[in-house]
Amino acid sequence: MGRSAQRRPRFGGSTRGYQRTDRLNELLVRILAGELERIDDDRLGFVTITGVETDQDLSIARVFLTADIDDAELLEAMADHRPRLQRAIGDQARVRRVPPLTFVVDDTARSADRIEEILRGIGPTTATDAMDAAAMEAAAIAGEQSPEGDPSEEE
Repeated sequence: MGRSAQRRPRFGGSTRGYQRTDRLNELLVRILAGELERIDDDRLGFVTITGVETDQDLSIARVFLTADIDDAELLEAMADHRPRLQRAIGDQARVRRVPPLTFVVDDTARSADRIEEILRGIGPTTATDAMDAAAMEAAAIAGEQSPEGDPSEEE
């Protein structure tokens, strides 16, 4: 087999091992983040683009965002800047069709904070406490002093 056999895609029609939309999503994140840095709008505050999901046919691109401002204000400000952001994509990305942008507030960070808060509220048992207990048990078995250095157990 010649060189043409090496060029054939092996998985899902992609020559690089992952989908075209995945590469486009990464590119859109970079383009949009760069353009947001250039926008001088106090309403935006500190905005982070956490990801982009584009449909296979480029019919829509969902842009996931987090910010230090109210969700409604964020979505309103982003809607105002949608034409500029789409124009930046058209100028910088080599795509025939620029997908319309839909902005979605990404609740992942909030959910993670809430889970962490719940875990902190469960009690003092943590991974560190479990490791300390295991170390103390191992010391007791070995007949050594506890890891805390309890003076009552000194010889």
